[in-house]
Amino acid sequence: MNWLELVGWAGSALLVWSLLQTRILRLRALNLVGCLVLIGYNAAVQVWPMVGLNVVLAVINLWYLRRLFTTRHDEQTYQVVEVGPDDAFLAHTLRVHAADIARFNPGFRPGPVPGRSAYLVVRADEVVGVVLARDAGAGVAQIDLDYVTPSFRDFTPGEFVYRRSSLFTDRGFRRVVSPPGMIAPYYHRLGFRREGHSYVLDLPSTPLSHTKP
Repeated sequence: MNWLELVGWAGSALLVWSLLQTRILRLRALNLVGCLVLIGYNAAVQVWPMVGLNVVLAVINLWYLRRLFTTRHDEQTYQVVEVGPDDAFLAHTLRVHAADIARFNPGFRPGPVPGRSAYLVVRADEVVGVVLARDAGAGVAQIDLDYVTPSFRDFTPGEFVYRRSSLFTDRGFRRVVSPPGMIAPYYHRLGFRREGHSYVLDLPSTPLSHTKP
């Protein structure tokens, strides 16, 4: 087997590997790289139908990647829906993703908690994130759970909850504190500051519901 055949096999393996990804962004990016490798390989061996196929697939991947990047902070794409802490659909979502939630939020314990608020982050009719917060006293909203479903883990849909500060300020909160011990936190990107094992966001006196990132 010569080096050119190795390139062809590598491109094919990359395409297969991309299809095993649960994260949308990673799937598209790996698939694009695989297509580019196979375009080069098939052009070298002059298999033009496969060149054409991979060019089309590469263009499709580029289109979806552009769409993902341009809408990742778009409030028209992601909506925050407040639900009751005892909402049946919320309970179903937490139950379905229980193992994954425990992996990234090891300190979270489901069950009724006094003063808890619940928010679902949705894209169209698909739930992409869950945020649970409770009143910790002294104007502090303690986040008990900030969870993103596997497909959208390369994004930060929870940011829409914090960007709409009126969700907290309308309840008299002046500060938001992230869950301690959360795996792979992203709060530093949203203006939170590190305090011990958590991140803290001081809320403005005037809600910034229309602030852009």
